[in-house]
Amino acid sequence: MVDKLNETNKMNTLGEIEVAPEVIEVIAGIAANEVDGVYAMQGKFTRNMKNVFGKTNHKKGIHLVTDEDGLKVEIYCYFNFGVNVPEVAKTIQQRVREQVLHMTDIELAEVNIHIADIVPEKTTIQELFDLDGEEDEE
Repeated sequence: MVDKLNETNKMNTLGEIEVAPEVIEVIAGIAANEVDGVYAMQGKFTRNMKNVFGKTNHKKGIHLVTDEDGLKVEIYCYFNFGVNVPEVAKTIQQRVREQVLHMTDIELAEVNIHIADIVPEKTTIQELFDLDGEEDEE
């Protein structure tokens, strides 16, 4: 019996698993961006230039905050015109919370959605870059 208990303890003490904050940002970014009604994630102009050159930045529009309540995710995104904003925002909150929990076993304290703008159907990428550029100047 003692041998079995020691064997169980050894299995439980194999070492630590540490998840980098960037990993949580990527998980949240992908989960949020896949929700119907999300046009794009908000990011800085320099980050958007990576998209032009073929590198996708999944952390764009995602900010992590840790306080006494726990880990909070702040999500900044653009929505498509005509969507039900509260419904899309709640779906983002649910999906991000579920994916982070499923993939990292980390329970988020809050998932806060910030809608930066509503994008009409025929908005070009350059117009979206211009919106992000205006934010950088403030």
